Formats: sequence, structure tokens, C-alpha cells
Amino acid sequence: MGRALLENRNAELLASGPRWLAVQLRPHAGRIAAAIVHEVQRSVPAYARPLTGKFGKALAESIEQAVLHVIDSIGNPDMPHNDWVELFRNRGRLEFIEGRSLDSLQAAARIGARVAWQYVAPVIRRAGASPQVLAHAAEIIFAYVEALSATALEGYSETQTLASGTIERRRKQLLELLLSGRRTSAATLDGMARGASWALPAETAVVALERTSGAGEFPVELLEDDVLVDLESSEPCLLTTHPKGQLMPLTGRWNGWRAAVSPTVPLADAAAAHRLARRALRRLGAGTPEAPIVWCVDHLARLWLGGEEFLAAELSRRALEPLDSLSDKQRRRLGETLLAWLETRGGAPEIAKRLQVHPQTVRARLHQLRELFGGRLDDGDARFGMRLALRVELLGRAGDP
Repeated sequence: MGRALLENRNAELLASGPRWLAVQLRPHAGRIAAAIVHEVQRSVPAYARPLTGKFGKALAESIEQAVLHVIDSIGNPDMPHNDWVELFRNRGRLEFIEGRSLDSLQAAARIGARVAWQYVAPVIRRAGASPQVLAHAAEIIFAYVEALSATALEGYSETQTLASGTIERRRKQLLELLLSGRRTSAATLDGMARGASWALPAETAVVALERTSGAGEFPVELLEDDVLVDLESSEPCLLTTHPKGQLMPLTGRWNGWRAAVSPTVPLADAAAAHRLARRALRRLGAGTPEAPIVWCVDHLARLWLGGEEFLAAELSRRALEPLDSLSDKQRRRLGETLLAWLETRGGAPEIAKRLQVHPQTVRARLHQLRELFGGRLDDGDARFGMRLALRVELLGRAGDP
């Protein structure tokens, strides 16, 4: 039932009650309120605190105001209810701000209704109330508490929604700062983290995301609260402290999205980790539909070699210049043979087995390489450069852009 309907039903019940009932109950208002406060504190752990300061004053006053309002409204159709509605909407807001749950609020309302009826029933019975009046009084109390609870819950939910939006904005701002690489004081970072209700970790990993054609909505609801999320920017990503565990709920639920996960790094290196994960997303395969994840730690050498296109091209030009006079087919065959020799430093039979060719073919190629490179093959630095350059070329042929 909507809150407005509850309020109307409650107002009608109050106005239709016998006025003498209000007269009988008015002297008991303070004791009824005290009994409710006592039982709420005894039964609901969230309220089991000394009645001091703002907490005690707000709790006692709100219960007392509720008791007085319901009594003074019985048999009084002209009694205004707007102030009562706003009072308990604010009470609901305060419950959220002070960190109590909806369960605690609802439990307190149920206890209030029960205690009020246990006190009121014998009072009006002694005053000669008929069974019909007793039934009416019970209906008034429970309908009133139902409307009160709905009004407080409305204020609670409104504040919760506003706070949620604020927290989300602050978390997005914090994530943008962490990934920007800008130098930030520890005090500023700590303040932003506290405002976003996020504990600063010592280490973190960045998950670069990409939405493929036909992908559905990203299942963000499956992520834990301590994962920072940005799905709105041109480079959507997540920031997570335990990537394997925190991404596990997404298994089979990626909805067409791809992901690349950086190594776990100090928080100060989050921007660099994001760049690495973004590079992996561009250069490496997409995994499987159930787990379309690239783990950068499994491809660090490959990502490093392909990270600087200009340097890779310059290294290749200088280190492999003797191969420039060959056709593409010849260059590929000799390059594969040279790389096998550099990586194994084995003889023709071992290299032939690796390349699946005849040993005599390998001997002929090695002889040709010696003629092309001469003394460079005996220089350690030159061999290192050749190996890196050949590995970059091999990666390029495997499909890297």
C-alpha cells in the first residue's frame, strides 16, 4: 500500500475514534512513550545506547511526539498531520545518516506498536471500553504505526539514494585521480578515499574493459563494493585489490565484454598499470566467451617488446639490416633460423628438430647467416639486439598491430 493511502486510512481511523478515548489516554502519554523507549532499547541492539546527547534526545522526542500525536488525533478530524509526516520522514533520514539499518527501524516500529497496545488495552478496559472500542483502538494503533513506519522508510530510502549517488560520484572522481598519474598529497588522497567510503589499499590491479559488438550491459551488480568502477568513459575500467577473486563472479556472465588485467602493483603505479592493461587489450587475444580475460602477468615480455613501436622499428632496422636485401620469404626463413640459433646456441640437428626441417638445410642457412652478419654473430650485444628484433617481428606476424 502506498504511503499516501496509508496516511489517509490512518487519518480516517483517528478521526472516527471516540473523543473520550483521547481524554482517558492523554495523562498516560509520557509513561507510554517511556515504556516504548525502554523496550526498543532492550530488544533492538542498534538502539542499545545510553540516552545521552543527540541520539538519546532524538529517540525519546520522536517516540513521545508519535504517542502525543496519535492520542490528540483520536476523534479530532481537524488535527493537522503535515508536521507529523515531515517529522518522521526526517526521522528516517536520520536513521540512515547515523548508520542504522532498515531492519532496525522496522523492528523498532513493531515493538512500539506492541508495547503501546499492551499499555493502552488495560487502561481503556478499566474505563469501560466495549469490545468494539477495544478493537477500534487496536486498529488505530497498528494503522498509525504502519503509516509512521512507511513515512520513516520513505525518508530513509530517499537519503540512501542520494548518498549512493554521492558515493558513486566520489568514487568515480577518486578512480580518475588514481589513473591520471598526477602527483597528489597523501592527505588529499586520504580525504578523497574517506569521502568515497573506500579504504586505500597498498596494492591494486587495473582491469581495462572493452565492449564488443552486440555486447549487453556490464554486470556491475556482481562486483564487490570495494571495486572502483568506471563504465562511462571512453576507456572503461575497474580498479580491484584482488582481481582473481573479485572477477570470479563474472565467469560466464561477461555479456560480450573483454578485459585485460594488469599485474598487482603499488597504488602509486595504478596509472602505469592501466596503460599496460589497455595495451594488452589492444594487442593480445580475447580469451574465451566464458572468460574473455587477458592476464598481463602471463605476457609481460610480449607487452614490453611491443610497447614502443618506434623503438622496435629502429631496433629491427639496425640489428637486422643484413637481411634487408632478401625477399620476404628468404628473410622469414633465415630470421626463424637465426632466432632458433640465438635462443638455443645448439647445433644443426637440434635447430632442425625445432624448425622441423632437414639438418643440412639448417647448415646451409647458418652458413648464409655467417656470410650476411659476419663478426656481429660473435658480439654479445649485437646478438641480444638481433634476438629482441626477431622476437618483435615474430609477434608482428602472430597478429599484433
